[in-house]
Amino acid sequence: MEDIDVVSDTARMERLGRTARSLASLAGGTLLDAYNSILSVRYKEPSAGRPANSNPVSSVDRDVETMLRARLAAEYPGHGVIGEELSPQAQDSPFAWVVDPLDGTTNYINGLPLFAVSIGLLWNGRPLVGAIWCATTHGFHPGVYHAIAGGELQFDGLPLRRRPPHAWRGLAAEPGRAPTYSALWDTRVFGCAALEFAWVAAGLLRVAYVPRPALWDVVAGLVLLQAADCGALRQQPGGWQALGPFTGDLAGWSESLLIGAGSDLDRAARRL
Repeated sequence: MEDIDVVSDTARMERLGRTARSLASLAGGTLLDAYNSILSVRYKEPSAGRPANSNPVSSVDRDVETMLRARLAAEYPGHGVIGEELSPQAQDSPFAWVVDPLDGTTNYINGLPLFAVSIGLLWNGRPLVGAIWCATTHGFHPGVYHAIAGGELQFDGLPLRRRPPHAWRGLAAEPGRAPTYSALWDTRVFGCAALEFAWVAAGLLRVAYVPRPALWDVVAGLVLLQAADCGALRQQPGGWQALGPFTGDLAGWSESLLIGAGSDLDRAARRL
């Protein structure tokens, strides 16, 4: 019963938030330290129709996730952990940490500084805490975007106001295909979903269409979006719907999402 009112437990929420931010920063520093080293790379099963070498995973991915799991097990031994590279660590707990040790592996191994670390926490399937370390940010240096449910968006420990739209054409992120949103915004392809969540929250992107992300791509970002008064919609046969709590096979979750703020999100939903 102690977890029923966890969001109103300010001290507990702040501690969880500090953990997420600290681990994201630690993991990001580890990635930077290994950035110019000789990496061991293998390839996971590709998506249907994709080349055999289109889904790389480096030794750094697994090493960082192993480190993150060890830190979480030491601080929160009763919590579950779901990550991209290792098997889920199930616990009889309403809390589940959801980690992506390196989102944007293809960018990373090719030396392109568009990659991120995502540390999120679910409570009974609801995003509770989020921290995303990005190799490049609105401040033109690495840093962590972070928030807790009901709190404000922050960057490296300081409040961050979402960048307001201006008169010129803004930016939208979508996959590498014929752009759907080019009539509304200039479009970009980043190859890193966590980065897109953080940048929509910060206002660098007006919207982003994220096709079939995994759970570890979105949990932390959803907390950032909420803190920045942004929203997320899930693509369904009948159209776009609000995204509710995560249920069922969490590790196997994957749905196409559209993220953005206010009228931008509405316009994008009508367009796709």
